[in-house]
Amino acid sequence: MYDRLDAVPVYALRQGKVKAMHYNHVQLALKRLGEEIRMPIPGLKHLDLILQKNAWIIVDRVLNDVPVVAWTDFATRERSSLHEDIPCQIKHYHANAVMIMNRSLDAMEMLLSEKLPEMLPDELSDVLPFRKKDD
Repeated sequence: MYDRLDAVPVYALRQGKVKAMHYNHVQLALKRLGEEIRMPIPGLKHLDLILQKNAWIIVDRVLNDVPVVAWTDFATRERSSLHEDIPCQIKHYHANAVMIMNRSLDAMEMLLSEKLPEMLPDELSDVLPFRKKDD
């Protein structure tokens, strides 16, 4: 479990939101695949994305997993529907963190869409047919 967010000084702290689609997809993946998912970000050679229930962290693999940006403190208690964006805190640990945020979330969505069906055990990925009604 990645726990270095408090050990590294924060460059900037902002209130933000994540799209409901991203949040819902990550929560589904975490329920199915475990409490932490780590994936490389395509096009960003030395950056990985670590997904946890309470934080999504982009880390620099070359610099001993120093955080670059993190989405934390997801405000889901007041959430009344699945389509609303989720307020959160966005912690920047690098001056250029803004430049990779959207690209990383888009890559995350692409990777989860492609890899989630492959990573699921066969019994979880099968679709059961509806029973036919007897006439």
